[in-house]
Amino acid sequence: MKNILKYSFALLAVGLVGCEPEFDSPVTDEGFYNSGSANLSNYVAVGNSLTAGYESGALYRTGQENSYPNIMAKQFAHAGGGEFTQPLMNDNLGGLLLNGTPIAPNRFVLAVDANGNPGPVRLEGTPSTDIANKLSGSFNNMGVPGAKSYHLVAQGYGNVAGVPVGAANPYYARFASSESATVIGDAVGQNPTFFSLWIGNNDILSYATSGGSGVDQTGNFDPRTYGPNDITDPNVFAQVYSEQVNLLAREGVKGVLANIPEITSIPYFTTVPTQAIPLDAATAAQLNAQFALYNTQVLPGLAAASVISQEEAAMRMINFSAGQNFPIMTDDDLTNLTQILMGQPFNLPAPIAGLLGQLRQVNADDLIVLTASSVLGTTPDPSNPQGVIGVSIPLSDEFVLAASEQARISAASTAYNATIKALANAKGLAFVDSKSALSRLASGGIAYDGGVLTSQFVTGGGFSLDGVHPSPRGYAYIANLMIQAINSTYSATIPSVHIGNYPTITLTNN
Repeated sequence: MKNILKYSFALLAVGLVGCEPEFDSPVTDEGFYNSGSANLSNYVAVGNSLTAGYESGALYRTGQENSYPNIMAKQFAHAGGGEFTQPLMNDNLGGLLLNGTPIAPNRFVLAVDANGNPGPVRLEGTPSTDIANKLSGSFNNMGVPGAKSYHLVAQGYGNVAGVPVGAANPYYARFASSESATVIGDAVGQNPTFFSLWIGNNDILSYATSGGSGVDQTGNFDPRTYGPNDITDPNVFAQVYSEQVNLLAREGVKGVLANIPEITSIPYFTTVPTQAIPLDAATAAQLNAQFALYNTQVLPGLAAASVISQEEAAMRMINFSAGQNFPIMTDDDLTNLTQILMGQPFNLPAPIAGLLGQLRQVNADDLIVLTASSVLGTTPDPSNPQGVIGVSIPLSDEFVLAASEQARISAASTAYNATIKALANAKGLAFVDSKSALSRLASGGIAYDGGVLTSQFVTGGGFSLDGVHPSPRGYAYIANLMIQAINSTYSATIPSVHIGNYPTITLTNN
């Protein structure tokens, strides 16, 4: 059986770029715009990859130039804003080197395969950004890709020597003021007169993108014990976030805070359909026959013996029909039945028992991640054409975000957002509800001067090719949200930007 998965990557090449906008008069009138009660002369942006301008799976120079803080800084210049510096990458490839050895891949670009279908591929070439060549000076954009909330206060997070063992961040290592510096310390050390803080997304994102392969650390207050894909305890988040806001907002410094988006609404989780397996009636009947004994005797027997609950037994039933089907998967949240199935009274061979040990079928409440598109429906063993991933071979748990895992993410992000909003209110800081704003991209989109911006993968214009980070057009939308909040809170009149002025995904963006 050949690859049975066909996607919306095969989209019309036309329509990848929105209509060009009609532009208003250029902003040139001196004195017309003002900063209200805010002082924009030294703006420092603190955050993670979203602040840095990361997009399409990498940090690269053009992406940084289209970061939302850089876009904002250009608008601030009309109302007393000063110079805004960034730790720019050396090229537009986006990869990283450490003493000449590649440690991070190049960015994605849109390419057309042999069958004429467009899709993301890594840009070829050797990057020139070596993190061993440290940058000097300070930088207004303190966005560090990969940073979680507690990383911003961690000493040594920018120590180059710690990068190979995962003890430090390669992006921060390029521009940290010292090997023992902290991100928040370097930011505050610049004496900002205005700041933005958008952090916390990575405290749940890696758990989500890995299909819940980490641990929900709620109740564990020691982040030194956390794994890279774990969910940060909300109390830990509240403590470090409060510390960061107190440092940045010292002596009445104004700023803007943004909350955590609903990450399950981004293209990484919404592009691949859950019913991704097309089958004809004969193939469906053949598969059902193979699982008949498992459905009618094994599962009911295990439930009757109270080895698993009736609810789990029902969840583990496998059923295919003519048309679009849910793939089968392994779920590490289920009871591992491998040893039981190898023993009495089942006596199943080890390979079969291992296959059925944590098997279930994806359901409508699950989310299949974007990277599953490269494996779902494929035959990993050419000598076994019946061995199709998602049909006779389960899709790995890392490619599916189950409803139970989504609930853990939601609980944590809700707690994080409560902390962020409470601090914004207590400090009188501007606040951006990015959760609601980015959700609008997923539910119809937002109109701009010449088109509609949505979260549709590739064609929507709002997100880059990694399905997680915005496109330049998406970052322009975020910049406008920030500017609107600043204007409202501080009685400022900072001009917004024309979203259509900024690029999005095209077949020629390499």
